Amino acid sequence: MSDDWTPDLNRFGKPHYKAIADAIAQDVRDGRLRVSDRLPPQRDLALRLGINFTTVARGYVEAQRRGLIESRVGQGSFVAGQPRRSRQSIRPAVADLTMNVAPEPEDRALLDRMQAGLVKVAADLPTLLRYQAFGGTYVQREAASRFLSTRGILADPERLVICPGTHLAFQSVLQTLLQPGDVLLCEALTYPGIKAIAGRLGIKLVGVALDDEGIEPAAFAQACRDHQPKAVYLNPTLLNPTTSTMPEARRVAIIETARVHGMAVIEDDAYGALLRKPPPAFATLAPDITYYVASLSKCIGAGLRIAYLVAPDQRRLWPVNGILRTAAVMASPLTTALSTQWIEDGTAEAVIAAVRKECVARQKIASEILPPDSYVTHPEGFHLWLALPTPWQRAAFTTRMRASDMSVVVSDAFVVGDTPPEAVRVSLGGVLSRAEVRTALEFLTHVIEDESPYDPSFA
Repeated sequence: MSDDWTPDLNRFGKPHYKAIADAIAQDVRDGRLRVSDRLPPQRDLALRLGINFTTVARGYVEAQRRGLIESRVGQGSFVAGQPRRSRQSIRPAVADLTMNVAPEPEDRALLDRMQAGLVKVAADLPTLLRYQAFGGTYVQREAASRFLSTRGILADPERLVICPGTHLAFQSVLQTLLQPGDVLLCEALTYPGIKAIAGRLGIKLVGVALDDEGIEPAAFAQACRDHQPKAVYLNPTLLNPTTSTMPEARRVAIIETARVHGMAVIEDDAYGALLRKPPPAFATLAPDITYYVASLSKCIGAGLRIAYLVAPDQRRLWPVNGILRTAAVMASPLTTALSTQWIEDGTAEAVIAAVRKECVARQKIASEILPPDSYVTHPEGFHLWLALPTPWQRAAFTTRMRASDMSVVVSDAFVVGDTPPEAVRVSLGGVLSRAEVRTALEFLTHVIEDESPYDPSFA
């Protein structure tokens, strides 16, 4: 009976999108809608009610946020039978596409395996509640070294330190290499975190022009001549935000220029673990000038707050360690022990494989929905870079999305120097299910293709 469901929205005295969600809740309570009933397609319901498709889509999003309905890929929207599992209660919004974090594991066997690792580690909980060796024990650093070796990073445990997240790692390296007023080169579109850290330290960021393979060698060489920088920060694999990955030949060219100018390379390898066949890291090609940072946030879980910092040699690690120790004392013993356990028993690689597989599935959804040639991405990544068509401008577009409880990140957050492009970053990971990703991308595509940025209904 639900395919012809036509609620009376006026009885609720609310905006129509909220009234749709209220009507679903009321009709479930009254028995007019039953668990697993299929709701009308959004366009059909919009025609039946004489309202905008956008309003109906927003109403279904609101109902989904409340746990009243669920979307099934290729089938439609259905009345939910049970409240969503507990993670639903902490979702900031049904379609928060801003947080660039990996899709969360869904496989019950994998989740049980992760839980078993936590139980094993917690058996010695009193020890983990004490102060631990700074930077991790030798055994923990050795495990980290083995973990990085799968990416071709041959890191002696003596020049590796376990940090409480990447931000402190970057801050400590920058404080070691640069003084306030010094220049740090980076991609012209770069990770917002490094912008914030450099700003706090009084370091001047200079963006280097990009193409689809990363920073341009000629532009990099010119920036070195113009600014006499002491270091360059690079996110060369699945660049946040553009998803570009620098090929090996380009990396070699950048290294040659860095050597000529006596510069250090700070390599942010946040996403390298996601690729089955990544190019060799700067830390592999030029270990003597590279400070390499890799975290578990983007491939296993941001809540671990674990990052691995590899310095060119032990001597150059000492001043970094001094700053780290002063700032944070140590990384969390509990999450350090847990991540080590997962590395040693193979759980870490199993999680990464599951995340990679889910990324491929979500990128396929994006390719089915988004306008061709409107975005760039990588099939094993979980974000994409979307160019807005004329006459859309980024401010109007993000305002329109927020009006429907959907958020993306505007290009302004990433740009260093030049005028921001009319583009946004869209993240496909986090707590969103595949069905929710599909719904969000369908709505986003509708806004791009069927609405005017000057529509007064959302002004």
